[in-house]
Amino acid sequence: MRPIVEAVVADESGAMKAAFFNQPWLVSKYPAGTRLVLHGTFDARNRFRVTSHAPTTDGVGGAGDVAHYPATDGLSSTQLLALIQQHLPLARAAPEPLPGRLRARHRLPDRPAALLAAHGGDAEGGRRRLAFDELLFVQLDLLRRRAHRREAVRAAALDLPFEAGGQGAGPGLTRRWLETLLPFEPTGDQQRAIDLLIGDLALEHPMQRLLMGEVGSGKTVVALAAMLRAVEHGRQAALMAPTETLAEQHFATLQALMPGEAVPAALLTGSTPAARRADILGKLASGELGLIVGTHALIEDDVRFASLAVVVVDEQHRFGVRQRSRLDAKAGAGLVPHVLHMTATPIPRTLALLGYGDLDVTELRELPKGRQPIDTHVASGERERARAYERIREELRAGRQAFVVCPLVSESEALQARAATAEFERLSQTELAGFRVALLHGQMRPAEKAAAMRSFAAGEADVLVATTVIEVGVDVPNATVMLVEDAERYGISQLHQLRGRVGRGAHRSLCLLFGPKESERLRALAEHTDGFRLAEIDLRLRGEGELTGTRQSGAPAFRYARLPEDAELLERARASARDILDADPDLSAPDHLLLRGALVATRGEIERVAIPA
Repeated sequence: MRPIVEAVVADESGAMKAAFFNQPWLVSKYPAGTRLVLHGTFDARNRFRVTSHAPTTDGVGGAGDVAHYPATDGLSSTQLLALIQQHLPLARAAPEPLPGRLRARHRLPDRPAALLAAHGGDAEGGRRRLAFDELLFVQLDLLRRRAHRREAVRAAALDLPFEAGGQGAGPGLTRRWLETLLPFEPTGDQQRAIDLLIGDLALEHPMQRLLMGEVGSGKTVVALAAMLRAVEHGRQAALMAPTETLAEQHFATLQALMPGEAVPAALLTGSTPAARRADILGKLASGELGLIVGTHALIEDDVRFASLAVVVVDEQHRFGVRQRSRLDAKAGAGLVPHVLHMTATPIPRTLALLGYGDLDVTELRELPKGRQPIDTHVASGERERARAYERIREELRAGRQAFVVCPLVSESEALQARAATAEFERLSQTELAGFRVALLHGQMRPAEKAAAMRSFAAGEADVLVATTVIEVGVDVPNATVMLVEDAERYGISQLHQLRGRVGRGAHRSLCLLFGPKESERLRALAEHTDGFRLAEIDLRLRGEGELTGTRQSGAPAFRYARLPEDAELLERARASARDILDADPDLSAPDHLLLRGALVATRGEIERVAIPA
């Protein structure tokens, strides 16, 4: 039996037993207080089996420079350090993917030095170099995919002169609509966005643009301008929304924005009656129908277009990549449509560069004239609740309307939160007795949901008790109060969207958020009305863990990059990726070969985009 020497070793993270096999002389060689670097494994007897050891006076570059790691799965910082020491030769031999001139410009260490520094020495400097690599690879991948799409597929060039014309849906329709038929004058932001879209649509390169804006900034006006541009060229346009309620609201808005204009349009959802559906499909296939608004029903196999040229995808992050791409195949004749992606949630630039870096981005920050301010308050306790209901009654007596939003459809023993169905019954009989109260939630039949929404929009109901099915797309100018129950259950962006359902008419509006007053998220809503500012706060509060999954094609997860803290590093990586690809689109230059190899290893080959038959 081999003799075993056991010693208690310790560092700042704690102590453990280390076992030295067949080396009894170590008792005299290593007196108490000796500093050692140990390599080995952690065995089933809860001790560290030492395979190699050496005395040292400074650990790895000095006691203050040793990297410290949180213990995990029974491994202490000391054990992790020993494993790292064992793999240092691999770090020293790591290939360098970045060209020397790029490293010099950004004052970055080479990759082997960064790997070593990340685990001892200049740990932050090493991490930032490795983080730069991760961010650069993502941006190279996104920009190469965008360039490849522009080169591989073709869209119909909608390039007729943009000038006023005569009657009907032919040339000049879009200009005539903007100048004489639109019920209001576009804001400066809307006009600039429309001008950008007109330029995009005139090219054979398929437009891929993301339109995001402040709540109520008028994204639908911009989208309709793009859709009408297709119609005046004798082609078709489609708007796809994730829910029937939102699709119905969009269709009603489009009809209201085109007074007296004979542009054939239709609504297609899963609830469209069979006879009506058959009629719509026939007119789409023949080209008789110029505009179509719908849900996922638009991408079903039997939906065929005569000449689809423009697609608008609203709340596009709620569709999968394959769902969105299925519309591409419906353009026909070897073409793909121009695509305008829309989101009602402002996206921080950090997140936009990661999740949407292959799209051109346009922002709408300016609100239409006449939009009223919304006073937001965080409320809790019975006294404030009583005052909230009194304020609602004051507004209702003045002829205005109110929303009450609950997180649940029906009451639950597991979840302590207010439910829309129970609150509807309670309010109808208590605080809001004598007023007309309606109910709307996602589990209702489509016809029931549509009827409830129409009733409220027409002023036939004073109060709408609902779930977040009314989060986007609902436009009732007479509504002046938004009361949100259990507001801490929602994210900042969702609450901002709910708040945006009021303040759309001629009267000052009120948003009441019931929840804990110490909540940072709720306080942010009370203090800020700028959706872009709130998006930045939301990202800071949620942190990097929420970055992934923001786009269903998948925003990347990182080992070294920390976002949003590394936003400046991301900006530099984006600019560097653009410079590299401008000079060498295929990364085929000799000093880019290792970079290309690293990119393929981490991000994969570019997915080839097939031109539809």
